[in-house]
Amino acid sequence: MPTDSRRLTGPEETKSPYAYVKQKKKLQVLTGKRHDGRSPETLRPIFLKADVVSQARGSAYIEQDNTKVMCAVYGPREVGRKEDFSMKGIINCVFKYATFSCRYRRSYQQDSEEKDMSVQLLDALEPAVCMHKFPKAQVDIYVTVLQNDGSALAAAITCASVALANAGVDMYDLVAGCSVRIADNLVLVDPTESEEYKSQDDNPVNHGSVTLGYMPSLYQVSAITSKGEIEFEVIKKAINLCGNTSQTLYPVLQKCLNNSRFSLSLRFSLSLVRYHFCVQF
Repeated sequence: MPTDSRRLTGPEETKSPYAYVKQKKKLQVLTGKRHDGRSPETLRPIFLKADVVSQARGSAYIEQDNTKVMCAVYGPREVGRKEDFSMKGIINCVFKYATFSCRYRRSYQQDSEEKDMSVQLLDALEPAVCMHKFPKAQVDIYVTVLQNDGSALAAAITCASVALANAGVDMYDLVAGCSVRIADNLVLVDPTESEEYKSQDDNPVNHGSVTLGYMPSLYQVSAITSKGEIEFEVIKKAINLCGNTSQTLYPVLQKCLNNSRFSLSLRFSLSLVRYHFCVQF
C-alpha cells in the first residue's frame, strides 16, 4: 500500500523519558534532614523583580531556588458582563502551570487543581485590595508557574501582591505567602517538591501542609489553607512560624517596589504627556 507522505514516520511503541531517569530516594522528613542542607526554619534564596512584562499594567517575577513564578496584572477595566456589575471592584485570578513546569507535562487548559489554586489565590489577595477604589471595574491577575519545585502557591501569592502594587492598585498592605510541611512534630518551612505533602500518602495524624497569606504591617492573616489531618496545637505552631517568616519577607518586597519606582514614575509621566498631546490636538 502507498504510504502517506504527509505523516511523520515513527516507532510503533514509545516509552516515557522518565523511565530512564534515576529515581531519587524519598526524603525522610521525620529526621529533619533536607537535601539542600537547610535547617527546618530556613527559607530558600529568593530573587524578586517587578515590572518585567512591558504590555501589562503591573508585573512581577519571583524565584525561590528552582520554583519560578511570573505574574501579570491588567486593568482596572470595564466589567464585561452586566451580571457581574458591582459598586465594588472585582478581582479575577487565573493560576496556571506552564506545560513544561512540572515533572510530567501539564495540559494547556486549566485542570481542577489549577482552578482550586486560582480560588485560593483570590482569597489571599482580595482582603488586601481597596475594592471600593475602582467601582464597576475589574482587575485581571494572571499567574504562570514556569518551574515548580514546591511551594508554588505561596510564591504566587507573594508575586501577585508585588505585581498589584506595581500596577498602582490601591492596597491596604502587601501580602506575603509562606508554606510549611508538617511531619509529626517537625515543621519544615518553604518545602520543596520532594518534601511536599501528598494526599495519597497513608500518613497518621499531624501529617500535612499549611499555606498562609499574611499582611505583615497589619499583622493580619488574609487567607489560610491546609491539607492533611493536623491537631490544633501543631497547626497553631505552623501558623505562627508562617507569620514570623512573612515578616522577614516584607523588607524584600518593599525593596523590590522601591527599585521599580523609577519605571512607575516614568510610565506615569509618559501617560501625562500622551494626555496633554491628545488635548492639544
